[in-house]
Amino acid sequence: MAGRAIAIATLILCGLFGVGRVAAQDMMRYIDLNSPEMTTAEMTRAQVAAVAAAASADRPADFTGKKLSGLDLSGLDLSGAIFRAARLNKTKLVGAKLDRAVFDQAWLLDADMSRASLRGASIFAAQMQHARLDGADLSGARLVADLTGASLVGAKLVGANLAADMKNQSMGLVHAVLKSARLDSADLHDADLSRADLAFVSLNRANLSGATLRGVDLSGADLSGATVSGADFTGADLASARLVAPVGLDAARNFDKALNRDRLLRH
Repeated sequence: MAGRAIAIATLILCGLFGVGRVAAQDMMRYIDLNSPEMTTAEMTRAQVAAVAAAASADRPADFTGKKLSGLDLSGLDLSGAIFRAARLNKTKLVGAKLDRAVFDQAWLLDADMSRASLRGASIFAAQMQHARLDGADLSGARLVADLTGASLVGAKLVGANLAADMKNQSMGLVHAVLKSARLDSADLHDADLSRADLAFVSLNRANLSGATLRGVDLSGADLSGATVSGADFTGADLASARLVAPVGLDAARNFDKALNRDRLLRH
């Protein structure tokens, strides 16, 4: 069953991330988000905690393909746990310890991971639309997920890798999507966001110092009061973006190579 779940998740998520010819909207038509497969849990909190307690460095807790939607797993120590292709829609992981956890191809729609520790976690090709990660620590994490409409206010993403996966170009570009997400006051110091979709994202007072923004879509984004010293804007699309009173714009790298920058400066 786990293998089948991964195969299905791979097919669906490839479409969602622009791999192949099928658009994300079309792929979602084939998924019943209200089905038991996407809304129920086959384990209880106590069972999840027991598996985690029995885990070791050699044998991490493995929840591959498990249905865990709707559970309250807040505060649990699930460090290093494997949630590959698991369903955690509307699951609460508030304040949970998830360092080095694997969420590749997982479903985390409307999940609440506020104040969770996800340092060094792997979150690749995961569905996290409207997830809540306010105050979460994703430092050093690999985060290539669909975070459309998600909230990461005050989140810590120092050194996080949100860059597009350039290894599978024959299949299409797999990239991070943060359309209309909120990253106000988030710390993205030295983060790599190359080719990420940040259209209409709110980065009000965010720290982007030293961040790599190569080829990033920042159209309609709000960077008011953001710190951009040392940030690399090569090929970033700034169409209709708001860059009001930025800190360190004069020290930004390759701002002259950003797209639509002239219109921005006139404002």
